Amino acid sequence: MLDKKIYDEIFSRSFTIPIKVIFWDGKEKSYGPEGKSDITIKFNEKVPVSELVKHATLTLGEAYMDKKLEIEGSIQKLITSAYTQSDSFMSSLKLKKYIPKFSHTEEGNKKEIQEHYDIGNDFYKLWLDDTMTYSCAYFRTPEDTLEQAQMNKVHHILNKLNTKPGETILDIGCGWGTMMFTAAKEYGLKAKGVTLSQEQYDFVNQKIQDENLGDQMEVMLEDYREVSEKFDHVVSVGMFEHVGKENLPGYFEMVKKLLKENGNALIHGITGQHYGVGVDAWLVKYIFPGGYIPDVKENVGHILDAGLQIDDLEPLRRHYQKTVEIWDRNFHKVEDKVDEMYGERFVRMWDLYLQACAASFESGNIDVIQFLLTNGPSGTAMPMTREYMTDLDKKTAE
Repeated sequence: MLDKKIYDEIFSRSFTIPIKVIFWDGKEKSYGPEGKSDITIKFNEKVPVSELVKHATLTLGEAYMDKKLEIEGSIQKLITSAYTQSDSFMSSLKLKKYIPKFSHTEEGNKKEIQEHYDIGNDFYKLWLDDTMTYSCAYFRTPEDTLEQAQMNKVHHILNKLNTKPGETILDIGCGWGTMMFTAAKEYGLKAKGVTLSQEQYDFVNQKIQDENLGDQMEVMLEDYREVSEKFDHVVSVGMFEHVGKENLPGYFEMVKKLLKENGNALIHGITGQHYGVGVDAWLVKYIFPGGYIPDVKENVGHILDAGLQIDDLEPLRRHYQKTVEIWDRNFHKVEDKVDEMYGERFVRMWDLYLQACAASFESGNIDVIQFLLTNGPSGTAMPMTREYMTDLDKKTAE
């Protein structure tokens, strides 16, 4: 009885839209503003409030994975509502103090990356586009396909860096190599990539050999902190979220160390535009072991401390929301195959992850930002205005 009273109190201030809840005893109650609800939370069994208070998202996420509760209707819409309601359990500072603590060694980082990315190339091929790009796309027009938008993102980054043929570029956390191959084949750069994922390394290395690009490209299965050369450009997409809070200062210091004098870097990653983003217990346990999302102020402080200067900063929150929404639609088309490969619990976990991510971006709980940095006074060796970026993007599109 006490559990139900506490749930009633929590739900009474957690939603900006009408939500219906069916409790484990069969009783129904509506929450949020008055109106017809198209979302229902159904408890198939009681989920202890004691666990909810300690780790709200972990407890509810596991309950959904294990079918202790069901959600009828859009999970994204439900979570967006909870994030938008400032007094909800998703936004409560009292609950956010219960977050796990981590340390990050090179060996630990390798294990964490492999746990996520080495699920298997076959899995990601099912729902990513043909570029095998697992990061925020860039939609220049509403009509862009996901593949077009991913290539837009690659060109947008390389155009921002204002690269010249023959220059060198390092891709920290190179994924399946789309950035590297585009830089080498279309921009005439000498490209090197580093990854801690065996699956990604094997994929990129084989493609380099297949396309006879060994003189222009190289991929290494190593930690970025082991790289010793200097480069004209450094790019890192979706990487700093993996390094951990305590390693962020060293990450930006390493970016500076890897750049030639007046070289530049494009750092693209998930960031919060408010305090208290940090760590989510469910995501850390099931999706991104060791993950940490810094806020903008935190990143800017580390950038300044490293001796780098900011030349441009661009938020891409809406682009990532749209990207993840497309991923989830693609995932639903192949969920039967995923079920055969990994089981129903995995399917529910991954669907929840994708919809929760879309909701986080939609609500502004998280953002993704591109930091254009220079190893020297801002804008040295760069055009005087930002017009070159859009001019090059248009030229590329044509």
